Formats: sequence, structure tokens, C-alpha cells
Amino acid sequence: MSDRLFIFDTTLRDGEQVPGCQLNTVEKIEVAKALEALGVDVIEAGFPVSSPGDFNSVVEISKAVTWPTICALTRAVENDIRVAAEALKYAKHPRIHTGIGTSDYHIKYKFNSTRDDILERAVGAVAFVEDVQFYAEDAGRTDNEYLARVVEAVIRAGATVINIPDTTGYCLPSEFGAKIKYLIDNVEGIDKVVIATHCHNDLGMATANTVTGVVNGARQAEVTINGIGERAGNTSLEEVVMTFRSHKDLGIDTNINATRITGISRMVSSLMNMPVQPNKAIVGRNAFAHSSGIHQDGVLKNRESYEIIDPKDVGIDENSIVLTARSGRAALKHRLHVLGIELSGADLDKAYEAFLKLADRKKEINDDDVLMIAGAHRKALNRIKLDFLQVTSGVGVHSVASVGLDIAGEKFEACASGNGPVDAAISAIKIIIRRKMLVKEFLIQAINKGSNDVGKVHMTVEHDGVPYYGFSANTDIVAASAEAFIDAINKFVR
Repeated sequence: MSDRLFIFDTTLRDGEQVPGCQLNTVEKIEVAKALEALGVDVIEAGFPVSSPGDFNSVVEISKAVTWPTICALTRAVENDIRVAAEALKYAKHPRIHTGIGTSDYHIKYKFNSTRDDILERAVGAVAFVEDVQFYAEDAGRTDNEYLARVVEAVIRAGATVINIPDTTGYCLPSEFGAKIKYLIDNVEGIDKVVIATHCHNDLGMATANTVTGVVNGARQAEVTINGIGERAGNTSLEEVVMTFRSHKDLGIDTNINATRITGISRMVSSLMNMPVQPNKAIVGRNAFAHSSGIHQDGVLKNRESYEIIDPKDVGIDENSIVLTARSGRAALKHRLHVLGIELSGADLDKAYEAFLKLADRKKEINDDDVLMIAGAHRKALNRIKLDFLQVTSGVGVHSVASVGLDIAGEKFEACASGNGPVDAAISAIKIIIRRKMLVKEFLIQAINKGSNDVGKVHMTVEHDGVPYYGFSANTDIVAASAEAFIDAINKFVR
């Protein structure tokens, strides 16, 4: 059995299913190129039949990247497969990922069908195409004997990769590993295909299940950057890669350039407006932080006393993270390049101008700040922009906000009072927009720490019963709140 583990990244498909994490085609291409530089083997670019936007993203990603396999998801439906094949026509290495639910839960309640009918539909889907990966949805809760029947049948029909998903994150690691081993021991022709794992984190065991599956014979791990994904998320790419780098005795490794992990982690977090928890393994800001005196002393004497991974191995170089107002344009461009973002010409000029303004307000500019600056030029394309904001607030006085908006080049102004400066600003914006809107969720997060730091605001705004997600970052938290509200409004006001 090969000791090469293929990395199948589904950040742009499964990861993008998280509410508020949707990307446009340009942003998806940016992430796809970063994934290619990272060294992933397969990029699942989308679900083409689901929307024209997803179809177009798969087409453009296929054109933009060179050596990774580009994969498109489908159901076991003939039209899905034909649409996916059309979307993949420009891919240098195309793959269709099709399948069907195999657990009794799916057969009875989702399909109102029988095991024999599901088996027939699985074989029929695989027979449509040449290079096909088959997924047995909810394989984690599928009876092993029936799962083996399905897998053997689709291998005979021509499947080249067999994906065994723990769709609900239900399995224990020992149980999932035993399932993979059962298939290897009992399915004829299993040695001719690659077995893949796709694990969810509902019980916090996605990485453990993936690693156990690989140890028991799987050779493709389906993962996402930062573990982003539906519900509690997916298996983290960075955790799987560094687990096998740390346990060299297992003899299993990937093609990943680990020094790019931190950069792409921050890029995805910034583009998808999805903060990485501070104690997240490998990429959290506390992953290599030590506050205990005993730990600090041990690390200073020998890093390996308390760190099993050298931070530099995953792209953390403390000497290059901080920029200041004295840093030049070349330094900013280099840092953007390290983070996987290429800016030049007018875009770089605008980013550098924003960088200097922020550097005047903050002593130090970190990578999250740089990513925020790089993304600011995208908002210049929004129809509604914040022209000015003035707020009067204090103890024992009413908060009053005066707001100016630029809507497609036309200027509007309004004033309003409110229960605090943020409420006043939002009330003034509502006077101008004149739509029924309700703030359902409002989250403030400091990028680093300190009273002069940039604050991130994530906001969910409901309009006509549909949630829309807004984001902004600013050293002025009231301004960030107003900008996040406007960002959400731009999603439904055209």
C-alpha cells in the first residue's frame, strides 16, 4: 500500500456552505490558486447544478489552476452529472464526485426507497462518466455489510475513488477505522481504487476519525482550511497534515508545503469572515503561545520541551509578522505575497494608502490587518457606501448619529437618536434605506488586543425573512458596525 496521502480540499464547496461564508468567483479563484501553491491534490470547486454562480465558479477555477484535479459535486442524477461535466470542460484534470445516501436513515426517510433501488441508482450514476469519485453519503451510520455491497458494485461499474463519509460526525475513531478495514478486507477490487475519508466534527472527532481511517488504509483525506464547514465543521487540513508530519513513524505523508498553512488560513478566515478560534490547533493565535512560567522557561531552554511543531514549519515567522508606518510599499507587497495575495498597480497603491492610514492609528500592523486592507478595495464596488459618520454619545445624554450614504453616486443624509452610538448609527441608515430590516446577530471581535486595535464586526441582518451577512473592520467600532450593516444591505439592495 502506498504511503502517499492525497489531500482533497473542499473549502470552496463544503466550507462555503456555512451561512455568511459565501465567496464570489474572483475570491474563489484567489483561494484556488492559494490551494494550488499549498500543494493540494484535488480541489472540489463547487456543485455546478445548484446555481449559475456555482457553475461559473467551477468553469473559471478550471481555467485558473494547472496541476490539481478539479472536482465537481453531483447527486446521483443524470442532469447533475451532465451539468458538472460541462462545467469541468476546461479543467486539465477533471473529476466528477457523485453518490447517494446509503444509511437506512437516508434510504427510508430521505428517498423513501429500498436498499436494492439505492444500489441500482449508485451503479447507474457511476456508469455515466469515466473519471468518477463515488460517495456513500452517511456511510458512518451505514451497515458495513450493505456498504461493502454498494462499494463493490460501483467499483465494478468504474469508480476510481471511493469516498466513505461520516456525514453526521457520529462515529468513534475506533468504529470508523474498523469500517475502513472491513471494506479493505471484504470488497473485491478495493485494491484498484483509492479510499477517501470525509469526516464532520459534530462530536469533535473529525480529525481523529480521518487519521484513524488513513492508518487503516484510506489514502485520500477530504479536508477544509481551518476545518470550516457545515454545522460544527469538517476535518482540518492543517491538523491532518501536521499529524502525519509529527508522527513520521507511521510512514505516511502528503504533498503539502506546510510553510504556507498559516498564510492560507488567514486568507480564508478573512475572505469568509470566519474568525479562527484562538486555541485552534496549528493556526490559532495561541497555538504557539506560552504564559506559564514553567512552560516559558522550558521553551526558552529547548523549544521541543513544550512544542512538538516548530512554528516556522507552518509559516509563522515572528520576525516578519509586524509592519509599521515606516514599512515601505515593497514590504507590504511582500507580506501580501506571503499571505497568498498578489496586488500590483492601482490596487497596490490603494492598499498602501489604506495601510499608511491604519499605521498612523496603530503602532503595529499584523497579518490580519494586512488581509483586511487587501479586502477593502472589493467594497469599493458596492452600490451603497458610507460617505461619513458623526456620532455624539456619552453618559447621561442621548446618543445621536449623523450619517451620509453614497448610493450609486447619489448622496443622502439622515440623523437619528438611539440606545447607544451603534443603535443611533443603524437607525439613521434605516431612515435612508427605508426597508424593513432586523439585526439578528451582532458580534464584535478584536483582531489582536489593545484599545487601539482593529475591531471586526460580524452582523446578520434579516430582510423579508432571509438572513444576509455583513462584515467590516475598523479601529472605530461604531464605524465598523455601520459598515457591517451596510455590507449586509448591499446583499439585497440592488
